Amino acid sequence: MVQHRPVSAAQRLLSLDIVLALLGLAGGLRVLYLAAPGPALPTEAATVAHAYALGNLTTFADAGGAGVSPFGWLQLAAATMVSDAFGRSATALAAVRETVLVAALVAAVLSWILARRLGLTRWAAAAAVLLVAASPLALGLQRLVVVEHLAAAWALGALALITRRRARIRHDIAASACLLAAVLTSPLALFFLPAAGWLLVRRAPVRAALVVVLLNLGLGIAFGPAAGVLRPHLAAATPPTVTDWAALDPAWVVLSVLGLVVAPAVKAVRPLAATGLLLAATLLVPGVPATAVLALLVPVTPLLLAGIAQATARHRVPGGLESKPASALPRAADTTARLASTKDTNHGPRTGARHSRRIVVGAAAVVVAALAVSWSSGYPGLHPSVARGGPLAAARDWLHANASGSRLLVDDAAWAELANSGWPTGMLAPPAACSVACPPAEWAVFGSGETALRTHYPALDGAFAGAGPTAVFGAGDTRVTVWRLGLPPADPAAPPEAPARAHAGAALAASARVSPSPAAAAVLRDGCADPRLISTIAALAAIQPVGIAAFPEVAGEDAAGQPRRRVLLTGGEDGTTAFYTGQRDLFRPASVVRTADGVLVTYPLFAPPGLLPLTR
Repeated sequence: MVQHRPVSAAQRLLSLDIVLALLGLAGGLRVLYLAAPGPALPTEAATVAHAYALGNLTTFADAGGAGVSPFGWLQLAAATMVSDAFGRSATALAAVRETVLVAALVAAVLSWILARRLGLTRWAAAAAVLLVAASPLALGLQRLVVVEHLAAAWALGALALITRRRARIRHDIAASACLLAAVLTSPLALFFLPAAGWLLVRRAPVRAALVVVLLNLGLGIAFGPAAGVLRPHLAAATPPTVTDWAALDPAWVVLSVLGLVVAPAVKAVRPLAATGLLLAATLLVPGVPATAVLALLVPVTPLLLAGIAQATARHRVPGGLESKPASALPRAADTTARLASTKDTNHGPRTGARHSRRIVVGAAAVVVAALAVSWSSGYPGLHPSVARGGPLAAARDWLHANASGSRLLVDDAAWAELANSGWPTGMLAPPAACSVACPPAEWAVFGSGETALRTHYPALDGAFAGAGPTAVFGAGDTRVTVWRLGLPPADPAAPPEAPARAHAGAALAASARVSPSPAAAAVLRDGCADPRLISTIAALAAIQPVGIAAFPEVAGEDAAGQPRRRVLLTGGEDGTTAFYTGQRDLFRPASVVRTADGVLVTYPLFAPPGLLPLTR
């Protein structure tokens, strides 16, 4: 039997220092890239909405394609409730991403523990965790709300328990529970069962039967009588693809492929190699989400690479004290005799050892250089951002200011964000509610997937009939559009209003009683000012001289083609304030505010037609 040397306090402290340093690096980088916009995952929004709904005891039906993981959603909901993430975070998505970040850190600690228990040295284990901590591919992947990150933590926890020295029955029971939790979180975690079984048989075949019985009992209940409540289903295959992820860290991808090929020859990591090969083969199956598979594969391949590197170093550079167990160390007498027998040689063994070390050091330098080049191009691809809001948060704030209390037709992402901001969930209708006919709604909020949703739910076309965008936030894949529904259709015979606004605005800008700034004059001449502002400024100019500092934009409305409905007026503030607060009916402003720069007048949306004389 191999005698394990006792671990000194200094060695324990060194291991603790290494783990804490790696956790600090991993956590810091993940916080920095938490709000990175890409690569983005379309199914994230539905998972966030389900987590919020469970945590707040309400119901939510997603638009489909996001998969099913009731146990995963429950874990996310519980974590956000304990940490009050929804109350602290700028957005609902960021709140749930915090939980995923914690899961990534837990997985890093478990990877270290597993590596050490598999026989890897302290520095080999550190290298494996460092790869996951700093790789752009892992950073981009482990910030997404994917339940497979939780499943990976459960699976690594089970393997760490199985490889524990002097394991007792309670550890086997805990390992069974962790494996069951991993599979209930994601069915892809089933691929960790071969590694778990292999390690169990390697440790104690008799004790393996207990784990098998407990796991089969749990799976039988979860996938049998309780299948309607607990059974998970994979999400649909959507971008990002394997190619998209590989572009963030091609060097790591190449190393991982080599590791999966070579690892079966290394005894220490052979069980993990079986799991890695099964997961890699799953990437070739059509319809399986690549992001979910990679979430489970990312913690595995660094352990394989570390095991291969350690085995190679031991083979090429024999004689290292740390690379051999205590029972394999040569006795002093044997060492003396060996040295005496070789002292008259030409130092062949010593020269060969130096040559082997050079080969190992050179190979390590090549790997480090390849990773450095790969990471230098991968990090910019993540586009770090200090902004924790984004277009959806801007749309949320706009709706609270302009449509508070209205019934909204929303997609999955908008449902979670608005519900988290206090909008009554009974006033939010997801696309799933439009399977036959859409409920009556006054506004609609959709992201860039609006076209696909309208194709999937034809009833949405009826709700959008005659509607036009009122505010647009962001661009491209992050675009969020707010629509006003139920407006009367425009008269096709009526002339357009923009020329009338431009004609009246140009006349107002040329008036001797009005002093607009260059920017304000351009807004008037371009026909971009609200007709109510043009009419009331002309009326005020008949009473007193008027200075126009600016027509401030309402965020999102310029992109939707809405006229500017705010103005900052200077000079004669008392008279200006009295004039606008005294307006009635169509010309009554939404607000009149005295500021340090003048009087800010804001009108509500949608000026009635026909306020300005039409021009030909």
